Amino acid sequence: MKAKIIAAALLAATAFGTVIGAGQAAAEDRQKLVTIVTAAEPQTQLMAMVLTMQAAQQGASVHIMLCGPAADIALKEAPDSATAGQPPRGMSPQGLMQTIREKAGATVEVCAIYLPGKGLEPAALLDGVGVAKPEEMAARILDPATRILDF
Repeated sequence: MKAKIIAAALLAATAFGTVIGAGQAAAEDRQKLVTIVTAAEPQTQLMAMVLTMQAAQQGASVHIMLCGPAADIALKEAPDSATAGQPPRGMSPQGLMQTIREKAGATVEVCAIYLPGKGLEPAALLDGVGVAKPEEMAARILDPATRILDF
């Protein structure tokens, strides 16, 4: 009889632990999205931002990394292609990127070699935009819960 009580207690403890573990896993399993944009074309940059915004609105945690010509949209003195409205709604790549950062809480970074390659300092970036650390970005990309969009 005593063995049956101990077995039942172990079974209950295991089940309870599984329920707690499942709840913790659900919180940790929130879909993560890393959007990597390198394309120079404003329409492609904007579409990258549109899809990233949609993912954020559907509950994903989003991180945007800009490199090469696409990183120009993160500059305070961005080229006209980054700030000009695109059809059909007149949004610009830079404007939507800022909206995603401000309203969806996205992290926006330029790749680590962008600023040195352009001869610029971090002060050239829009407020709230940082510089990616390669080791952190690699870990983010390798996370099994992360999906990657590459434009």
